[in-house]
Amino acid sequence: EYLDRVDEFKTEGFKFDMCQSIGSKDNKSKNVESKIKRVLKILKSYLLIWKIKRFRKKRKVNNNKIVLSMIVHNEENRYLTEMLKSIKYLVDEILIIDDASTDRTVDVCENILLDVPHKIIINKKSMFAKEYTLRKKQWKETLKLNPGWILSLDADEIFEKDFEKYLPQLLNNEEIDVYSFKLFDMWNKDEYRDDDLWNAHKRYMPFLIRYQPKFRYKFKRSNQHCGRFPKNISHMEVANVDIRLKHFGWAKEQDRIDKYNRYKKLDKNGKCGNSDQYESILDEKPHLVKFEE
Repeated sequence: EYLDRVDEFKTEGFKFDMCQSIGSKDNKSKNVESKIKRVLKILKSYLLIWKIKRFRKKRKVNNNKIVLSMIVHNEENRYLTEMLKSIKYLVDEILIIDDASTDRTVDVCENILLDVPHKIIINKKSMFAKEYTLRKKQWKETLKLNPGWILSLDADEIFEKDFEKYLPQLLNNEEIDVYSFKLFDMWNKDEYRDDDLWNAHKRYMPFLIRYQPKFRYKFKRSNQHCGRFPKNISHMEVANVDIRLKHFGWAKEQDRIDKYNRYKKLDKNGKCGNSDQYESILDEKPHLVKFEE
């Protein structure tokens, strides 16, 4: 950064401010620095891909243990019973973190899962205000169960029936590490919302991943909407699956009101999410489409 000041050095020696020179780089030096950073980022990505290809040789094809990992909070009178009954026999073990529920959520879980291996961890104080810390705890506790695959669902998310039929085929595919599905935000029992702000059903999102012990997983550090899985799983082998997942978290008016108030409190400026979407939660006449089984 001093090369363009050689003439000044010849006449004045080291009288000019060296520290100030470092802080006032010209555009050329900034461009060089930017290019170096981009190259390092690309090299890092290639290194990551190389590591993943090495892991691929160690993939287990048969008898993969699948663990359902969940976070629950005050789900007693919502969709918890239906959701657990739909999925409990499709997995080998279930990890549940109860985030300081004040109702009988834990009792409901225990009663339904009597005949299924499971572990329930109870948070005495809710961690949802800093969601990434809650998700990291969920991840660490799930790994203690030694999973081959991790299925992450919320208590109001239910797969359509084809999921049971194709799940063994997904688990035994040695080429794939991450499976993504389309999520439909149900606005009532039979219809989902479809507009510019509500279109999760038009893209694929990860819900089922193969755990790679030597992969360095990293979580997005965000107090809200940090994602249920580590942010860098997209570097693995990903496949999209046309089996749909129904999300009933918005299906009741009171649930929508409660979520609106929660997001306005925890993310009032929309730094973690979308302020326009928050405001649209209470739309009186949203565009709805019938969900066809």
